[in-house]
Amino acid sequence: MVTREQTQAKMDLVAAGAMKHTPEQSYTIVDRLEEWAAQAPERPFLIWNGRTFSYGEVNTQANRYAHFALGCGLQPGEVVALLMENRPQYLFVWFALAKIGCVSALINNQISGDALRHALVTTASQRLFIGSECLDRLEHTPEIPERFPGYVVPDDGEPGVIPSTWLRLDEQLASLPGTNPDAALRRDVIGRSTLCLVFTSGTTGLPKAARITHSRWLGVGEGWANFLGVGREDVFYCVLPLYHVAAMMSLLSNAMACGGSVVLKRRFSASRFWRDVREHGVTVAQYSGELCRYLFNQPSAPDDRAHKLRVMTGSGLSPSIWRAFQERFGVTRMIEGYGGTEINVGLMNVDDRVGSCGRLPFKERSNARLVKYDRDNDCYIRNPDGTLIECEAGEVGEMLGMILELPGVTGGRFDGYTDAEATEKKILRNAFRPGDAWLRTGDLFRRDEDDYYYFVDRVGDTFRWKSENVSTTEVSGALEDCPGLDTITVYGVSIPGQEGRAGMATVVMQPGQRFDPADFYRRANDKLPGYAIPVFIRLRTNADITATFKLRKVDLQKLGYAAAAGDELFVTDPGAGSYVPLTGESLTRLGMAPQPQSA
Repeated sequence: MVTREQTQAKMDLVAAGAMKHTPEQSYTIVDRLEEWAAQAPERPFLIWNGRTFSYGEVNTQANRYAHFALGCGLQPGEVVALLMENRPQYLFVWFALAKIGCVSALINNQISGDALRHALVTTASQRLFIGSECLDRLEHTPEIPERFPGYVVPDDGEPGVIPSTWLRLDEQLASLPGTNPDAALRRDVIGRSTLCLVFTSGTTGLPKAARITHSRWLGVGEGWANFLGVGREDVFYCVLPLYHVAAMMSLLSNAMACGGSVVLKRRFSASRFWRDVREHGVTVAQYSGELCRYLFNQPSAPDDRAHKLRVMTGSGLSPSIWRAFQERFGVTRMIEGYGGTEINVGLMNVDDRVGSCGRLPFKERSNARLVKYDRDNDCYIRNPDGTLIECEAGEVGEMLGMILELPGVTGGRFDGYTDAEATEKKILRNAFRPGDAWLRTGDLFRRDEDDYYYFVDRVGDTFRWKSENVSTTEVSGALEDCPGLDTITVYGVSIPGQEGRAGMATVVMQPGQRFDPADFYRRANDKLPGYAIPVFIRLRTNADITATFKLRKVDLQKLGYAAAAGDELFVTDPGAGSYVPLTGESLTRLGMAPQPQSA
């Protein structure tokens, strides 16, 4: 058993690193890059498709882009959108914009149409750097080239059709200076200044643009590096998209804090992951969502443990494969955590407690509180005087983070969104005493007697069926170890004429594996209470996931249990002791109405 004092000592290592950076400091990420370039110009920084860029080369390339931007009239304080897939040029542009005091808006490279329009407008972007591989995203937004000056960064192969009013960055870069631009361009940039705008990673609706500051970016990296004990010899593996906070902040800032190297990949490949790890001597890798499950579902190989990878950090690791994953691949440390793009509280499982995303051994040393939340009525449970009530061990509640504005302290701050109204909606005031302010995370947790915390669900993802609350996370966790299962997505759907929402699971099987409706029914009944057993099953050939390997529910929820091309549908039949094909006859026999066409 790990004592509370032992846990706190590990957490203090993180805090000591993070506390090195303050909102008032003049030191920025640009200073971090330029320092490494001056101190160790030949040290490998980026490894990309057989090419290695040293710290000195990355700095030189960033400088050329910075001088190009200055020549185009970019001014300090401007917001500039960046739309590109993972490749070194992404970071060259990102560093370049920071060097001249601009704010970069990191745009999801999968979006187009209204979503892309929303991203540019909500960030108040004035210009756009776009990779040629992303030009097709403009197909449904023909007005963007007319409204936004654009600069196309060529990728391998043909660049596609470049709008006539936009510039192509190519040979002209080589003739530009590789020297650091005048530091006076960023003289007004300090720790609390916005470094970049990163969109929240949700699975529904249009995301919000959250502010990431220089001190937060630097502090996260310093804290992680301090705790993990990484150094210049460490090699980090980046497969998550750079527009997402996990890769851009957590991994990149960690590597730059210690002067390590980053193996950068365009995207994740389960079949190439371990080959890359072995080839490049990777020691630290990052995961998200279902990524570890995809690796675990690959066929076993004799060299599964023949590598140097010792640490994996991230979120979403399933308890059902946690130990088996470590045993099979020989990864000694799996650091599951909790945080968010804009969230001012964080948890780290520094003790390797299976299923937990972290511990708060001494509550008074944290700004996090777990409070009682009425999921039936979507409101907080309060004392007679209106104050909130903290959860006891075993109770499910919402995580809140006290908003702190302390001189010299970056932790606990809430830097908000570009939308002031959205920022205010996220704040809960007068929660425990008059005048206090707390960030509403929207995340439900349960803690045990030892104060380890376990993620339960998002507030909006729980649903009520047969007068009971159902957690989608807990249902999927109970069923995800079914033989041959690749992914499972659980959500609630409405049945006409019935109260609440019935559980539905969209299931994807591994290649060559067959879905057994009778076996799935037996397992569900063995592991779940009756009200939590999915009423419907949708069998698909491919999972609908985000670029960060989180399961996307919104479209599935809208579809409900209506037919869709290529899908097989099943409904639970207790009399048969199995799931049976969903037909008009089976629905009628089981007393259920067909899915309305409008759904």
